[in-house]
Amino acid sequence: MLDRIKERLQSLGYAVKDSDDIAINFSMQKVENTIKNDCNISAIPDGLMNIAIDMVVGEFLMSKKTFAPNDLLSLNLEVAIKQIQEGDTNIAFAIGEGSKTDEQRLDSFINYLLSYGRGEFNTYRRFKW
Repeated sequence: MLDRIKERLQSLGYAVKDSDDIAINFSMQKVENTIKNDCNISAIPDGLMNIAIDMVVGEFLMSKKTFAPNDLLSLNLEVAIKQIQEGDTNIAFAIGEGSKTDEQRLDSFINYLLSYGRGEFNTYRRFKW
């Protein structure tokens, strides 16, 4: 999973460094625990793996934004998709002049990564007795 997370970060234009491994691993454990607790399962199923990877990337980018914002200067938000619509939920990323600031676009993208796919958890949720 760690390699796939690094690939996802690189696809967004982030240059992954060796020193990022600790923060990525922490974000990965946090997301794994969240999914396991929300679904009452002992392992993340394959069907939630891509959602988990995006959530880890979101957690990692949030921590970078908070503690090392200069590391995100290489992040290319132009490659992020402009609009997503699923059901009655619509998320649009502003692109171009006169639109949102880079920080606002980054915040929107991070929030999308952290929240998209949570509805899929219901498919794998088990009851607690």
